[in-house]
Amino acid sequence: MIELSGVTKSFGANQVLRGIDLRVESNSSMVIIGGSGTGKSVLLKCILGLVHPDRGQILLNDEDVTRAERDAFLARFGMLFQGAALFDSLHVWENVAFRLLRGAQKRPKAEAREIAIEKLRRVGLGPQVADLYPAELSGGMQKRVGLARAIAADPEIIFFDEPTTGLDPIMAGVINDLIREIVTEMGATAMTITHDMTSVRAIADNVAMLHRGKIRWTGPVSELDTTPDPYVQQFIHGRAEGPIEALR
Repeated sequence: MIELSGVTKSFGANQVLRGIDLRVESNSSMVIIGGSGTGKSVLLKCILGLVHPDRGQILLNDEDVTRAERDAFLARFGMLFQGAALFDSLHVWENVAFRLLRGAQKRPKAEAREIAIEKLRRVGLGPQVADLYPAELSGGMQKRVGLARAIAADPEIIFFDEPTTGLDPIMAGVINDLIREIVTEMGATAMTITHDMTSVRAIADNVAMLHRGKIRWTGPVSELDTTPDPYVQQFIHGRAEGPIEALR
């Protein structure tokens, strides 16, 4: 579904991506792990076309993303942002139906609301929350609303940016279970960036380790604990000593 070859990106003297080669299979869940500042978010933005790589190629179903028609291209994606990123001035249902109320996928308001309420139900929220504002919800409920918005237009590909950040362990587990269920149910291709190893094991089919702008290791999640790769072992066990230099 997604293939990156030799992708590089610098911001001034800061070389963030240093030749990324990565393949994400259709109908699978890929999780990118790595420390802060390793380029995970920049990688997602390059795939979405929000940031243009300096060199290399990014293909979506063999089509160069830099040459794709933007509206049709972006319509294939859903995104759960870190912190949910809801619009404070819009009701919950309007947040969920944001894409359905404007642009190429515009639906009549009543239909968009009906779809939004169904997607809220899918993430475990009843219709009584539809007319609330995000500030009236808990952090876990806001994250669920963000997930409902990500799937509102039935995308082929869903990106999850640190989906459990700021949640308690129980709610994080609920969100992980929902992500796994929804991706499987929709037959979507998923790509997640996270520091949370519990999330990795809950939602990944395959894992890629990103460090200093390069993919250091990639493989099935079942091999994560047994790989001899020193970068992976240091990261997943949170060790201070190893090839990854901790900031002091």
